[in-house]
Amino acid sequence: MLNLSIPALSLKKFLKLPETKPSSEYINGQIIQKPMPQGKHSKLRGEILSVINEVVENQKIALAFPELRCTFGGRSIVPDVAVFAWERIPTDERGDVANVFKTHPDWTIEILSPEQSQTKVTGNILHCLKNGSRLGWLIDPGDRSVLVYPPKQQPELLQEEQEILPVPDLVSDFQLTVGQLFGWLKL
Repeated sequence: MLNLSIPALSLKKFLKLPETKPSSEYINGQIIQKPMPQGKHSKLRGEILSVINEVVENQKIALAFPELRCTFGGRSIVPDVAVFAWERIPTDERGDVANVFKTHPDWTIEILSPEQSQTKVTGNILHCLKNGSRLGWLIDPGDRSVLVYPPKQQPELLQEEQEILPVPDLVSDFQLTVGQLFGWLKL
């Protein structure tokens, strides 16, 4: 059997490639395209963005971004929701939000799609935590659970409707239960 070794693409070369829809991520020298978001994923992402930004944006505490490319620590990932403390949001020469974010989010939120690898998504959350993120959530709409990843601690599985989801200290005014989160899926 012939084994052809294909050299890994560099991060620098990856970042020069045209963007794909859905987004592609650069992980360990490989390009991995994210699955196309489906109904539950899109609904949860939209609601999470709205409620977080409703609490933190006007007070200039933080800002939640949808599908934002974050390049740091040798990877280029696109979390479903990336929350940045206000003072850490990159800006351009005009003082506007920058297009390129070469840093980790303070809070990374991933919503698992049916065909998505939980291991790959967990790897991205752990990469964020290793590089300075304050918290990670992995939301699984299929079994209505949330794995919460605090830095340097064991993850916590939350499934009961009344359980309050932990949030990073920068958004301490934000409170959400597991029941409220998955209640957004009801029409």
